[in-house]
Parts: sequence; structure tokens; C-alpha cells
Amino acid sequence: MRSEINVKRTLACLIGIQVCTNGCMAGVRMAAPLLALRMGQGAAAVGMLLALFAIVQLFLAIPAGRYADRHGFRNPVAWCVGFSALGAGLAAAWPVFPVLCVSSMLCGGANGAAVITLQRHAGRLASDPVRLKQVFSWMAIAPSIANFVGPFMAGLAIDHAGGFRVCFSILALLALCSWLGIHYASDLPLDERRKDEAQSSAWDMLGESRMRLLLLVNWLLSSCWDVHTFVLPVLGHERDISASVIGIILGLFAVAATVVRLFLPAIIAHVKEWAVITVAMVATAILFGVYPLMQSSWSMAVCSILLGFSLGGVQPMVMSMLHQITPPHRQGEALGLRMISVNVSSILTPLVFGTVGAAIGVASVFWVVGVMVAGGTRAAWRLRSFDQKTATDER
Repeated sequence: MRSEINVKRTLACLIGIQVCTNGCMAGVRMAAPLLALRMGQGAAAVGMLLALFAIVQLFLAIPAGRYADRHGFRNPVAWCVGFSALGAGLAAAWPVFPVLCVSSMLCGGANGAAVITLQRHAGRLASDPVRLKQVFSWMAIAPSIANFVGPFMAGLAIDHAGGFRVCFSILALLALCSWLGIHYASDLPLDERRKDEAQSSAWDMLGESRMRLLLLVNWLLSSCWDVHTFVLPVLGHERDISASVIGIILGLFAVAATVVRLFLPAIIAHVKEWAVITVAMVATAILFGVYPLMQSSWSMAVCSILLGFSLGGVQPMVMSMLHQITPPHRQGEALGLRMISVNVSSILTPLVFGTVGAAIGVASVFWVVGVMVAGGTRAAWRLRSFDQKTATDER
């Protein structure tokens, strides 16, 4: 049986690795478009550059998950760290637009594959459903830290430490810091794959109703996150709210989501995953309904904070349920499916809801999404029956 000290050390290493690899990607994602604009590239080129971070993950997610299922933790993460550092290093050596595109693909793909591998390994550290929720609550803090550290380091390097070459070099070194985590984290034995599942497709898992419901719920709530980030600046601009205030409102959303994740490990021991998800969907639907009615910046800030509290606790619950309903030897593939749904949301949300907003008004986008989420609460509630069935089987 794994010792508590060993589990905590490994969990800390996993969080540190994700902070470093995700921070490298987040820094490159901020710096590369800025450099492209200074080169004279247009908005379309910058948009393509940003899309490359997510698009490559669509094609890499399932192969990366299968690779993690077959090879465990160290080897896949080592490759991801190497490709992250290579992507940032290429941008430092040859800061031209075609190389920036290659760097975007390398850093985006490597980060996506690393997240799948780290989440798979984190789930295997937990000995029961309660610990599973706690582990993923701690893991969910890593992206919040990384999305601050990476852009912050990149901005300081660009303005005060020598420019873009130095910036990309520092980000490459940040990715390489992950080697410490790889060295000190404990690996675990691989689970044997059944012969009849060795050649099965990850898409076969969609034949299970629990997986379909969970991915649907995850997609709806991920879309809410993307819609808020995308639509709020437009709504604020329509109401003559300054850019700095809009930034503060968005920042409060991120802070609230992080605070929830900090407190989750201490309060979720007796809370079921389906209950947290259902309450979050009901609260999100209500907040999306009233958000456009708020005219002042302070009232919008209150809605943003409440929305951060609502959405911030969802990911650990989804990850916990995903690991409980998936065979251990296929959890990497399941995580790949989830990543595909999240990235599809990130890519399509600005396009689809931008068109909807132009046609019926920006405020209406909140209401359309609110209705979608309200309709999806039935799917979240249906997860309750599967939770009860699992408990009965265990008895």
C-alpha cells in the first residue's frame, strides 16, 4: 500500500509539472501573437496562430491517452517536456512567423498530452472516491497558477529583460524545470489490457450512457466558461465599461474559481459528484439569465464572482466520475475524449456565438446558453442513478 507521504510528494510533483508545462504554453500563447503583430501580421494570421494551440490537441488527445495507458507516467511526460522546451526554444532561436506556428503546435500539443498523462496518474494515486475528488481538486489549482506564471514571466521578459528571444528562452527553461518533478514522482505499475480491448477504439466508450452524459455535461459547462470569457468584453464595450474594469471583472471570475478549488479538498468528503455538478448547472443557468440585466460594472462583477464559484468546482467532480466509470487501463483514452470535447468548445464557441451575437444581440447569447445549461441539468441529475448503482454493486 502506498504511503501517505509518498502520495503527497507525488501529487506535489504532478502539480509542479503541470504548472511548468502549462505555464510554458500559456507564456508562448501570449508572446507569440504579440511578436506576430509587431512583425506586421494581420488579425487573421494571429487568429490562426492561436488556433494552432488547440487544433493540434484535437488530433493528439486520443493517441496521447492510449500511449499513457500503455507506457505509464515517466516516458510520456518526458516526451511532453522535451517538445514544450523545443517549441519555446525554436521561437527563441528563429523568431519568425512560420517558426512561431511550429512552436504553437509543439507547445499546445505537448501541454495537452502532458495534462492527459498527469490527470491519469493523479487518479491512480487515490484509494477511494473521496480521495479521488480531493486529488483532482488539488490538481485543478495547477492551471490557475500556470496561467498567471507563464504570461507574467513572458511580459516581464519582453518589457524589462531583453525582448522576445529572452522571453522564449525563459519559457523553455520553465518547461525543463519539470524534470525535477519527473525525477521525484513515483511511478505505478501498468494495468493489463484485455485482449478483446487491445484493438478497440476510444470512440467505443461513447456507447456507454454514463460516458455520454458526463461528456455532455462537461461540454456544456466548458462552453459556459468560454462564452463568459468571449462575450463579457463585448458586452462591457457596449456599455462603455473601460478595458481595465472589464479585465478586473474577468480576473475576479478566475480568482473565484481558484478559491473554490482551494477549499474543495476540505469540504467534499460527504458531497457526491452528481450533486455538485447539478447545483453548479442550476446556478450557472440562473446567473446567465440575470447577467445581461446587470447594467453597472459592480453588479456584473458580483455575477462574475458567483459564476466563478459555480464553475470552479465542476472540473474535479467530472474528473472523479470519469475515473470511476472508466476501466483503469483505458483512463488515458477517456481523458483524451474529454480533452477533445473541451477543445471543440474552445474553437467553436467564438465562431458560433459570435455569429449568434451579431444576429440577435450579445445579451441574447447569455440567455441562449443559459437555456442550454438549464436543459442539460436533466443529464446531470441522471448521473445520480449511476452513482447509486455503483454504490449498490460495491456492497
